[in-house]
Order: sequence, then C-alpha cells, then structure tokens
Amino acid sequence: MIGRRNFLALGAAAPVVAALDPALRAAPSVAASVPNVKTRSVGKVEIAFPSPIPKPNGLQATSEGLWIIHQDEANSASLVSYTDGKIIRSFPTETDKSSGLTYHDGTLWIGSTYSREIVHCDATTGKTIEKMFTPGAGVIYQMVGDVPGRRSPLAKAPEQRRTLAPGETVGGFVQGRIMGAKATGTGAHGQEWRDGKLWMAVPPARTIFCLDPQTWVVQKRFDSVGNRPHGIGWEGKYLWCTDSNLNAFFKHDTDTGEVVEKIQLAETDPLPHGMSIWQDTMWYCDDVGVICRMKIA
Repeated sequence: MIGRRNFLALGAAAPVVAALDPALRAAPSVAASVPNVKTRSVGKVEIAFPSPIPKPNGLQATSEGLWIIHQDEANSASLVSYTDGKIIRSFPTETDKSSGLTYHDGTLWIGSTYSREIVHCDATTGKTIEKMFTPGAGVIYQMVGDVPGRRSPLAKAPEQRRTLAPGETVGGFVQGRIMGAKATGTGAHGQEWRDGKLWMAVPPARTIFCLDPQTWVVQKRFDSVGNRPHGIGWEGKYLWCTDSNLNAFFKHDTDTGEVVEKIQLAETDPLPHGMSIWQDTMWYCDDVGVICRMKIA
C-alpha cells in the first residue's frame, strides 16, 4: 500500500484528476451550492505546536489532554498536553492510515481508513477491544461541480508523478480511476461521541452518520457540504464538520442536517484535517505535521 508521502508524490491526487479531465474544471464549483449562511468571525489561526509524531490526521479534545491519531508506521495514538504538545502517553494501534478518533469511558474509537474499519481500543494500553465495519465506506467518487483537491500551503512542492509499482494503491477518486473495480476504497474520518451514540464523517459517502455502538445500527445521517469531510466537533447541540478541499468548517443542526454557519480559513492557513473543540477553541491539524488552534467564541 502506498504511503501518504508517496501519495502526495503522485501529484496531490485530486488536482491530478482535474488535469486528467479538463472538462471538470469548467463545472460550477460546489462552493456555489453551499447554503447562504453566516460566516463566523473567529480568532487568528495559530500553530500551537509541532505534532510530536509525524502525520497527524485526527484530534479529540478531552479534559485530560488532546488526543492525536497519526498516520506514521505504527498508526500511533497519542495523548498530549494542550500547552506544548508534550506526550502524556502514546501507543501503536491496529489501524491502517487512520483519519480520526474519539474518546469515551476509557476507550478510543478510531477510523482505520484503509481497512475501512472502526477500531475500538483501550485508551491506556491501545489493546483492541473490537473492530467494526464502516457504514458508507468505498471508493471516493468525483462529481460534477467538485472543487479541485487542496494541498497544504505548508507542504513541499509535489514530486513528479511516478508509475505505480505492482500491488500499490492510492486513495480517493484516483484509486478508483486507476484500479477500476479492484479499488478497495477508504472509510471514516472524524469521529465524535455524544449521548451514547457514535458520530463519524465518511468521505466516500459524503455523509455524516450517527450509530448506536451497541447494535451498530445507523440512527440518522445527513450530507456533508463538500467531497472531503474530515474532523468533526461539538459546539452545544451543533456539530461542526471540516472540509479539507473547501478549506472551511460547516456547522450542522443534527436534527435536520441543515448548515447554519461556517468558518472560512484563509488561503495561507494550514490545511484542516482532524478537528476538535475545547473551551471555545477549535483545534485542528494539518497532516504535514502541525497542530493549530483558533478562538471561535
């Protein structure tokens, strides 16, 4: 399986697809169909600290500290200090290119993106408790009106595209385009826990799901705004969802799925991936290796 660094080396994936199909670049932007909602004025984005382990791709704020899931070789989960990012504890997980996590009652729920599973593990030892399938998992499809894939302004220039080695795969729409029916797809990204239910954003389905973790039955679902939903976080009864390609966050009424507000990042801000909210501060990570924060109230 191809690593994240080599995936970027393919030319940032989604922009390559746009180049392969110029007609799509002329399609109306998906941003034009975003509801005409209020854009919230927020504090300046700050880089709080470098990620203590490379490739952070999911966050969960807790009273004990900030959890980070990484796409390093061990798919490490780390609990770190809000102040300086110092590791409180860290352990490898039985996941594959993880992209989100949440905490409840001494355990973690982690989106194992490339195995399309939700891995439930002990938050002290990392020992796996159970593995479940991801609703809506599959190959990310491209749709007329999608914006081109966005790269982090902090990332190095992509290397020249190279030929895939036998057996290698790449994520998202490019994976499906290259591999056809053999493409294995991806799973969940951001996750959150609320009132005994597990919430998750699943990019291949462009959907946010709410599941009962006891029965694994979907309780409700609603559409994400864009084609690359990532981290999610609670603000009162509302759920914010990151979209990495739109470089923005969208606040959903979870009863209806309606978008009621948004936060738009600047072109020069780090690219949002994992996200969580703690004490009126939105924390997010850019997978090039930084943990960011901004005041939202």
